[in-house]
Amino acid sequence: MTDFTRLFDIIYFQQSNYPKQDAFAHKVNGNWIKFSTQDIINMANKVSLGLLSLGVKPQDKITIISNNRPEWNAVDIGMQQVGAVNVPVYPTISEHEYKFIFNDAEIKYAFVSDAKLFQKINAIKSEVPSLKDIYSFEEVPGCKHFSEFLKLADGGDLAEVEKLKASIHPETLATIIYTSGTTGNPKGVMLSHNNVVSNVKGSRPVLPLNETKKVLSFLPLCHIFERMVIYVYMGCGVSVYYAESMEAIADNLKEVKPNFFTSVPRLLEKVYIKLQGAAGNLEGWKKSLYNNALEFAQNFDVEKEYSLTDKLKRAVYNKLIYSKWREALGGECEGICTGAAALNPLLAKVFTCAGIPIIEGYGQTESSPVISINPFELDRIKFGTVGIPIEGVQVKMEQREGMALGEGEILAKGPNVMMGYYKRPDLTAETVVDGWLRTGDVGTWVEYKGAKYIKITDRVKELFKTSGGKYIAPQQLENKMKEIPYIEQIMAVGENRNFVSALIVPNFLNLTEWCLKNGVNAKTPEEMATNPEVLKMFRAAIDEKNKNFGSWETIKKFELMPTEWSIETGELTPTMKVKRKVVLEKFKDLIEKIYT
Repeated sequence: MTDFTRLFDIIYFQQSNYPKQDAFAHKVNGNWIKFSTQDIINMANKVSLGLLSLGVKPQDKITIISNNRPEWNAVDIGMQQVGAVNVPVYPTISEHEYKFIFNDAEIKYAFVSDAKLFQKINAIKSEVPSLKDIYSFEEVPGCKHFSEFLKLADGGDLAEVEKLKASIHPETLATIIYTSGTTGNPKGVMLSHNNVVSNVKGSRPVLPLNETKKVLSFLPLCHIFERMVIYVYMGCGVSVYYAESMEAIADNLKEVKPNFFTSVPRLLEKVYIKLQGAAGNLEGWKKSLYNNALEFAQNFDVEKEYSLTDKLKRAVYNKLIYSKWREALGGECEGICTGAAALNPLLAKVFTCAGIPIIEGYGQTESSPVISINPFELDRIKFGTVGIPIEGVQVKMEQREGMALGEGEILAKGPNVMMGYYKRPDLTAETVVDGWLRTGDVGTWVEYKGAKYIKITDRVKELFKTSGGKYIAPQQLENKMKEIPYIEQIMAVGENRNFVSALIVPNFLNLTEWCLKNGVNAKTPEEMATNPEVLKMFRAAIDEKNKNFGSWETIKKFELMPTEWSIETGELTPTMKVKRKVVLEKFKDLIEKIYT
């Protein structure tokens, strides 16, 4: 096979061009279990035959709710081959959200990974008339095992699968992905084979991938970002190793030694915070050397022509400090691609200086997802931007009230723009106008080396106006404040108020160390969040960062939160973005206290 036009074609494209013995791998009982390209094809064909034996018809909806594992990919491909629609769902959402999605999509069958998820779905089964059965990848009492499902393929005719495959066109609906809205019920984004395939083909030339590379995957496959990238890996012949869990990533990086991986800014922020805190365990010249190396990386500029002295300094830092950072990521990492939320340019500078280029891409579920991406060539990366629109995608900026000169809402047009929202033609008509996707993001163009790069400045809905009539772009303010090593999470507030304030979740690990070093008697998060000396330190650090902004947009007051925001407690989306409306409602009394 020399090309692919539908998603299930990609694994056959790999088999024809880059057959792998470790196309996919995951860890079971301490051992990496590898699946060849042919293994995945064989399993996918069994899935197709099993679904046909259950009476599944084209466009029937089936869900996968699971951690990343090779079975996920085989079920995905097997579904597509018979025209069924994959409706993947996050394992972390509530039963209420599962019930809405299952009924809205009329899910026929569910594939889950473990007992916890089986119990969640089994609890709502009686309230979902369409749901016929649940299968589990792991052994779960009371649930049919995946092996039992695969046995349904026995005696099936692959000719029937081939006939169905031939009837599926690039414009056929392939998947519905329910977006994790900050309020209200989620919306089902309908993506065709061509929507995602066009994105795969547009992204492949930008990424540093070929059949000799290995990657570690840990972002959830139910999110279109990681799922599309997995299709890219397949199309490039890259070996995909799935991390055991988010907690095991550090160990898995050292075991797999990946050449590349994708991430979200929140995880990179946590790594950076550890790098900042590492000097605390050092003394004397070692501490001084480490701090100098970190400061050098923080100010790294790919556009700057460095002096011989600075080049020698970087060479020393590289041998003694940066090499250790690379070892922590496996020692073979050639680059990281980040998406799903805004990346602080400081992080890109630090990692890139250390020999691990971080490039930022941009898009959303409705655009399958990539709209733009930074080049991986060092002399073409533009820190602080989300890169150049990929091939086939057009972008323009539409000016709105409250936006600075040259800014506008980002509109995108191309083969990657969704078919629409499932059962919501009203929302579709609002979001896609004359073929242009209204992204809801505010951006501007940045000219660099003869190319036009997109710079995101905020979300249209997140811009707010103070009572003095000044517009505030909270994202830029928050990203600058997150450079403070004692800030873990922050949200700026001030809609219709006379000044900007902030709710701050401290980095309690770093803050505990600061308290010990400075003789501050505060041991628990609650004590630290209210301690006068801690508050004084935060005030000074925030005032220093405030110098980067106009007086009307600086943070005048703040409150420290004693507990971290999380997906489980409701303040974060599954992609670790702050749910602003949820936080505003949940802590409205605290916000009132700030302004009283």
